[in-house]
Amino acid sequence: MDFLDRRIKIPLSNRTIPIKYALVHTAYWVLITGFFLYEKRYLIYKAGLPYFAACVTIRVSLLIGIAYLNLHYFLPRYLLTGRYLRYFSLVLLSIFGYLLVQAFYDYIIYGFVIAPTQNRNWIETLSYNFFSTLWYLGLMVPLKLSIDWYEQQRMLQKITVEKLQAEVNFLRSQVNPHFLFNILNNLYALTLKKSDLAPDMVLKLSDMMEYMLYDSDEARVPLEKEISYLQNYIELEKIRCGDHSNIELHIYGNPNGQEIAPLLLLPLVENAFKHGIGKQTGKSWLHGTLTLNPTKVEMTVENNKPPIHPKGQKGGIGLANLRKRLELLYPGQYTLQTEDRLETYKAALSISLSD
Repeated sequence: MDFLDRRIKIPLSNRTIPIKYALVHTAYWVLITGFFLYEKRYLIYKAGLPYFAACVTIRVSLLIGIAYLNLHYFLPRYLLTGRYLRYFSLVLLSIFGYLLVQAFYDYIIYGFVIAPTQNRNWIETLSYNFFSTLWYLGLMVPLKLSIDWYEQQRMLQKITVEKLQAEVNFLRSQVNPHFLFNILNNLYALTLKKSDLAPDMVLKLSDMMEYMLYDSDEARVPLEKEISYLQNYIELEKIRCGDHSNIELHIYGNPNGQEIAPLLLLPLVENAFKHGIGKQTGKSWLHGTLTLNPTKVEMTVENNKPPIHPKGQKGGIGLANLRKRLELLYPGQYTLQTEDRLETYKAALSISLSD
């Protein structure tokens, strides 16, 4: 927890408040006190330091009292519940209470301590005290509402981030079983044929499982690992497809220490195998390019399609989940385009990795 978010107990109360809340309000009252010190500084010479200190202390203490009575009692109980007449009546009543106490003290200071002031304009004094008090209270209300609004926004942002992360984890958990289902089917086919390629397939699958179990839970992974994972997958599919397929992935550029959210490149290739090459009995092909720029990753996958598309075929979750994850993880920083032609299918993905 951030230091400023830690809570401290209010003296003579069971309530606690964040440290940053206390600092903001302390700064406000320091400014108010400084204003009164400057405004009443002449009392030091006319009435003496004790009366000067008492004058400022009484004023600030009374203001603090009615300010927090307003913030923590009048405001939530009346204003925020729509009882406006009751709210403004109580605020005015608290201000008049302040004026009575302050007027009594002023009467003592100016009438007896400094000297009788026959010509003192009490209406002007009361008017000044009334509107200045109303002004200070008026400043406290938007200050509190601003702090409350800021805290609500932070809370909403936190809830949104947690919701997005939960959805990302859910979508990612869908990808893993989908992938395992395909690969285990491939491995099963090789073992039935007693193929010598099965052990190599198991080793590659082991490397991929290590990545999925230990790395894919991270928010970001090294781009180099993501590419290695993709290459292992393609190699496994090459083993399954055999010589009747032309499968190529060309990589241009270097990762250069870049990081990316895990399992974003696989769905393009996986979709091509599941709905393209994997559905064909004749010659099939897949051509992929991966271009690595200093701040961007671009990937294009194109494959041919079977001449006859089976009716009632279930669609894959790969590209649909990919689009959702990109929207959550890279909003406004990606493009995902597909071209579904009569004989070919093409998917192009671009992700900006700059933060």
